[in-house]
Amino acid sequence: MNNKIKQSNTSPLGRVDVDTVTVDIIENTLSNAREEMDAVLFRTAMSPGIREQGDCFPMIANKDGKMVVGQFGSFIHGFMDAFEGELEEGDIILTNDPYMTNAAVSHLPDWIVLVPIFREGRHIAWSAMFGHMSDNGGMVPGSIPIKAESIFQEGIRIPPTKLYKKGELQSDLLDLILHNVRTPQWNRFDLNALVAACNTAAKRCIEISERFGDDVFYSTMEIMLERNRVAMSAIINMLVPEEPRTFVDYVCDDGVGMGPYKIQCKMWREGDRAFFDFEGTDPQAQSSINFYLNEDMFKMFFGSFTINLVDPQILFNDGFYDLVDVHIPAGSLLKPHFPAALSGRTHALGRIFDVMGGLLGQGAPEAMNAAGFSDSPHLFYSGYDDNGEWFQLFQIGFGGIPGRPVGDGPDGHSLWPGFTNVPNEFIEAYFPLQVDKYETIVDSGGAGQYRGGNGLSVAYRFLNDGSIAIHDDRWLTYPWGVNGGTPGMRSTKVIHRADGTQQTLPAKCDGIEVKKGDVLYFNTWGGGGWGDPYLREPAHVLDDVNRGLVSIEGAKRYGVIIENGHVELTKTVTLREKLSNARGETQLFDFGGTIEEIKARCLEETGLPAPETPRFVRARA
Repeated sequence: MNNKIKQSNTSPLGRVDVDTVTVDIIENTLSNAREEMDAVLFRTAMSPGIREQGDCFPMIANKDGKMVVGQFGSFIHGFMDAFEGELEEGDIILTNDPYMTNAAVSHLPDWIVLVPIFREGRHIAWSAMFGHMSDNGGMVPGSIPIKAESIFQEGIRIPPTKLYKKGELQSDLLDLILHNVRTPQWNRFDLNALVAACNTAAKRCIEISERFGDDVFYSTMEIMLERNRVAMSAIINMLVPEEPRTFVDYVCDDGVGMGPYKIQCKMWREGDRAFFDFEGTDPQAQSSINFYLNEDMFKMFFGSFTINLVDPQILFNDGFYDLVDVHIPAGSLLKPHFPAALSGRTHALGRIFDVMGGLLGQGAPEAMNAAGFSDSPHLFYSGYDDNGEWFQLFQIGFGGIPGRPVGDGPDGHSLWPGFTNVPNEFIEAYFPLQVDKYETIVDSGGAGQYRGGNGLSVAYRFLNDGSIAIHDDRWLTYPWGVNGGTPGMRSTKVIHRADGTQQTLPAKCDGIEVKKGDVLYFNTWGGGGWGDPYLREPAHVLDDVNRGLVSIEGAKRYGVIIENGHVELTKTVTLREKLSNARGETQLFDFGGTIEEIKARCLEETGLPAPETPRFVRARA
C-alpha cells in the first residue's frame, strides 16, 4: 500500500521507546481529535441525517492504514487496493462503491473521504470519515430502492477518485457527481463537512508529531495497537470456546414477497485465534437486502461488541485483526456477486449483532444480551411543497434495546449508540410534516427479570401530497428473549388515510403515495427480555406501570397483580407459582416459535401474508 504514497521525505519512521505518560497524552489527544471530527461535521453539514442524527463514522489510522481511534474500523486497505496511481500531499480521495473497495463501504449512499496526512514531506497517518448522504440518485428518492435487482439501479457509483489534487478541488468532477443526485446542495455541504472533519484530524496529527517527533508519534500508535491486541487475546480466550458453536437468525423478508433469509455462523477457537464461518447462510437475494460484509468489518464488529462487554474503557482499534479469522461464502447474502443490489443492507447488518450475541452468550448465559438491536428503521418522505419546492426527508427510527445482565434495556434507542433522534421541532420546521405522537409502546419490551426496552410509536401527519418509503424488519421474526425472558413485540406500520380508511403497510416498501391529512403510525420493535420474569421485583413492575411502560394487564406477564395502584403480594405469589409450574424450566432462547410456526400465524397476527420461501437466482447486470 505504501508504495502508492509519493513522499519527498522517504526516510522510514523508526520504532523508539516511549514512556507511559507520553503514550497517555498522545492517546487522549487522538481520542479528542476523533471527537473533534464529529463536532466539526455536525456544525457544518446540512442534511438532518448527518447534522442531527449523526449518521457518520470517523477514523484516524496509522501510516499502514490500521485504525488507531475511530468507530467503524479501517477501510483503507480496501481503498488502496482499488486505487490506481499515486497519492501525494494535498490529495483527498472520495468513493462510495462497495464492489470497487472490497466492501470498504457497504452501500452507495455512504460517501467516504480519505486524507493521507503528511508532515514535512513524510507520510505519517490517515484520517477518514464517511457519512450517509440523503440521496445518491437511482430509482427512488433516498436511493434505497426495495425492488432493485442491480447496483446500477441504486444511483451513481464513485470509484476511488481524487476529489482534491495537491490541495485543489476538482470542481468539474464534483459538479458531475452532484448532477446525479436529487439533493445537490445538501450533498455538497455534507461532503465539504466530511473534508473539513478529516482536515481537522490531519491538523491535530501534525501538531502531535511536531511536538513529540514523527518517530514517537508512530511508535505510540504501534503501542496503542499492541495494547488492544493484548486485551483482545485475553477476551478471545475468555469468551470463545474451542468446541464449535453455531447460531442462526433471520432477515424477515426481501421486500418483494420472499423470506425469511437465514444468517448462520459457527464460532470456535484454536489457541489464541477466533474463527467465524458463515457457511450455511442463504444465497444472495434478488432484491436489495444483500449485505456485502467485509471480513475486517466483521472483525471490528466482534471486537467492539466484546470489548464494550468486558471493559468499555479499553480504547478500541484494529490491533487485534490477526487474531480473528472470518470466512464468508461467495454468492451468499453476506457476500453477493457483482452487480447484486446492496442498498437495503441495513437489516442484515443489524442482525449480525444479534448473531454475535447468540454465539457468545451460549457459553456465558449470565453475560449475554437478548435480541433487540436488530435493525435501523428508515422512513423517507418526498414531494413538492405548496411553493413548488422539492422536499426530501430521510430519518432513522429507534427501537427497544434488549434486556441485559446489568438491567433493563433502554426504551426507544438507536441500533448505533452514537445516533440521536432528529428533534420533532426540526422536522416540523423544515418539512411538511406534523408529529402527532412520539411515545413508547406499552408492553412492547419482552418480559424478564430485566425488561426489554419498549419500541416507539411515532405518528406522522403528512401536510402535503407526496410519496413515502419504509425500510424495517423484525415484523415476522421476534427479537428473542434469553434465560427465561420473553421476546419483544414485533414492528408494525399502519397508515390512517384522510378518507377514513386504514392500511397495514409492509415493513419494506417504497413508492407509497400519501395525501395531505394521512397519518402514518411508525411502530418499531421492542427488545427481548432477560431472565425469568417471575424473579423481577414486584416494586419494579409497579414502577413500570406508573411510568406508562407496562400496563396493568401486562404486569401479569411478570406474575404481578396490581389493584388500586398497589401490588397485591398474596395474589402475586399465587399467580407466579401457577405460571412458573405451567411453564416449567426456563429456556436459554425464546424465539417465539419455529419459523414454520411463526409463518403459519403470520396473517392472523400481523395482517400481512407470510412471505414465500426464497428463490435464489444470481443477480445480473
